[in-house]
Amino acid sequence: MLIKPNALKAALKNNQVQLGLWCALSSTYATEVLACSGYDWLTLDMEHSPNDLQSILSQLQMLAAYDLEPAVRLVKFDKDLVKQYLDMGLRTIVLPNVESVEQTRDIVCATRYPPQGVRGVAGQQRANRWGRVANYHATASEQICVLAQIESAEGVAHVGAILAVDGLDGVFVGPNDLAASMGYLGQQSNAHVQSAIESIPPIAKSLGKAAGILAASEADALRYISWGYTMVGLGSDQGLLARASDTLLSNCRKHLEAQT
Repeated sequence: MLIKPNALKAALKNNQVQLGLWCALSSTYATEVLACSGYDWLTLDMEHSPNDLQSILSQLQMLAAYDLEPAVRLVKFDKDLVKQYLDMGLRTIVLPNVESVEQTRDIVCATRYPPQGVRGVAGQQRANRWGRVANYHATASEQICVLAQIESAEGVAHVGAILAVDGLDGVFVGPNDLAASMGYLGQQSNAHVQSAIESIPPIAKSLGKAAGILAASEADALRYISWGYTMVGLGSDQGLLARASDTLLSNCRKHLEAQT
């Protein structure tokens, strides 16, 4: 039995722009609505949502029917959590708030089987279709995409060394936390924050790695792409729902008020 290659990992390696969305509603049904839009990737968030092991599994099972690559942002780095999600079939993993080379090495190590790493070996699990994928253990790392989130001034300061870690595919910037870390809470558009964000893609490109980011607006997304970001999140499911709902209601209320 063969498993389709990780198209996101391959595209990022080839410096191709991949557009996606952040999913925090923790709903298989809502995520499937988005999957039909044609995004290159969807990230299922666990850090700032009620997603859990079972809801992530259900969404991964559903997304297998669509031509996109699911990613999961774990709530924190823990090698046992990484093992569990990789065994569940996850191939693109995002770890929050990475600030050092040591953290990055530990993360990569957790995604590799011995002797290259410390990932626990299960003979039968969803990732290898319960033992039906020949040579899975020897080749698993070829399809695993490891992304470290840069969300602090400390992370930006060490981003070159972090990106240089062998086995890391790229970094993913979190603008809100980065702004807060730099003393500009709620001000990701601040010039100093934007300057830090702009500094990252050239470093990533020089090392043959990818730079990703979550954009707050279409204008931000287009600017980040022009700066060299290749994995660009166009917002979130909850943001889309809230804005569409607010706009619809507001427009109708304005129409009614105009008639009175």
